[in-house]
Amino acid sequence: MTRTDHDVLGIGNAIVDVIAHADDAFLERRSLVKGTMRIVGAADADLLYGEMGPGVEMSGGSVANTVAGVASFGGRAAYIGRIRDDLLGRVFRHDITAAGVTYRVPAASEGPGTARCLILVTPDAQRTMNTYLGACVELGREDLDRALIESAAITYLEGYLFDPPKAKAALREAAEIAHAAGRKVSLSLSDPFCVERHRADFRALVEDQIDVLFANEIEICSLYETEDFETAARAVRGHCEIAVLTRSAKGSLVVTADGILEIAAAPVERVVDTTGAGDLYASGFLHGLTQGRPLETCGRLGSLAAAEIIGHVGARPEASLKELAQRAGLA
Repeated sequence: MTRTDHDVLGIGNAIVDVIAHADDAFLERRSLVKGTMRIVGAADADLLYGEMGPGVEMSGGSVANTVAGVASFGGRAAYIGRIRDDLLGRVFRHDITAAGVTYRVPAASEGPGTARCLILVTPDAQRTMNTYLGACVELGREDLDRALIESAAITYLEGYLFDPPKAKAALREAAEIAHAAGRKVSLSLSDPFCVERHRADFRALVEDQIDVLFANEIEICSLYETEDFETAARAVRGHCEIAVLTRSAKGSLVVTADGILEIAAAPVERVVDTTGAGDLYASGFLHGLTQGRPLETCGRLGSLAAAEIIGHVGARPEASLKELAQRAGLA
C-alpha cells in the first residue's frame, strides 16, 4: 500500500467495559443468552451493575480494541467514536491515547453519558455482554474527520453502529470518503443478532463498499442464511476482496477470489476470557495487511493477537504484540 499518515482508522462505539465473573445460574436467573450482546437502557444497566460481582473497569468497544491492538503491533492507528464530557469519557480518552492511538474527537457537553458494556464472564470463558450505548447513539456525519479518514490506508467500520440511523449514514459516508481517496474499507459484522437486524444492508454493503470483511462462523452463516459454514464461506467469495472468517479454536479462513486459505489458531496455555478475541484477531490481520505481508502471515498475526487476549481478563493487550510477533518470527 502507498504511504499514509495512519495504517488503520477505526470508527466505532466508544465504550468503557465493566468485566465481572458470573456462573451460568446468574445468567439464567436474568434470562441472558450466553455469548451474545444485547442493548440495554440506562435503568437496566444500573440494575445489572448493582447485581454484578466485583468488576474490572477498562476502556473497550470492539473497533477501539482493534486499533489499540494495531498500535501494540507498532502500527499507526487512529479512532473516531463519540463520548460525553464525564468521568467515563475521560477514562476512555486517557486509555486510548495512552495506547498510542490518535483520538481527537471532542467530548459532547450535553446528552447521554459515555457508553458502558457490562460483561459477564462464565467459567467456560464465554462472555455475555449488556451494552448501554449512551453517547454512541449520537454519532453522526458531523463527527467524521475527513482528513483523518483520507490519511488512513484502511478505515475499519463497526457493524454495531448500524443500529442508530445517524451512525449508519455516517459509516456509509466514511466509506465513500475513504474510497474517493484511494483507500480500503473494512467491516466487522460484530454480532449474529446485529446481522439479523441488518442483513440486507450488510449484504449490499459487503458487495458494494467493503474490501475486507471480518466475521465469525455464526455471523457469516447468518449473513447468507445457512446453517452450513462451508456454504457461507463459498457464498461470500468474490463479494469482497478479502473475507476473514474466524472459528475460535478451529482457527480461521481467509477467503479471496483466488481461493480459501486455512489459518491455525495459535496455542494458548489457558483460556481465561474470550472478550475481544475477534477484535484482536482483526488487529493482527489489518496490521499485517497494511505492512504488505502475505495473507498467511496476516492470519498468523491475527491468531497470535487473539491468543494473547484470551489468556487474561480484558480486551486490550497486556503484552507488547510487536515483541510477541518478533519472538514468533512474524515481525
